[in-house]
Amino acid sequence: QVQLVESGGGLVGSGGSLKLSCAASGSPSDYYAVGWFRQAPGKEREVVSAISFGDGSRYYAEFVKGRFTISRDNAKNTVYLQMNSLKPEDTGIYYCAADHRFRVTGLVSMNFGFRFGAWGQGTQVTVSS
Repeated sequence: QVQLVESGGGLVGSGGSLKLSCAASGSPSDYYAVGWFRQAPGKEREVVSAISFGDGSRYYAEFVKGRFTISRDNAKNTVYLQMNSLKPEDTGIYYCAADHRFRVTGLVSMNFGFRFGAWGQGTQVTVSS
């Protein structure tokens, strides 16, 4: 069973920073990629960023390029999302998701060539103006 646990959300003022963490179960070798998604109230879930566990390639949505940085720590099997220059429109629930070699049933999102099918419970990010 794939387990993903997010942490690091909170309330921050416009222009501030937060660092989200996604702790993944099992071995890094079982993962193809881990991504971050977000969902604002009344809006659909959208992809924010992803990192390949194969070659380490990083992918970003246009609206976060230059502000957010995704990274990973293989020893901890944890993926981070450093968010700088936050804006009120960045407010939402942030989820991490995995493209894992063990397929799971449920919500699937195809992004950056990966199949994200395992999801964490989400962490709230609120940016005040």
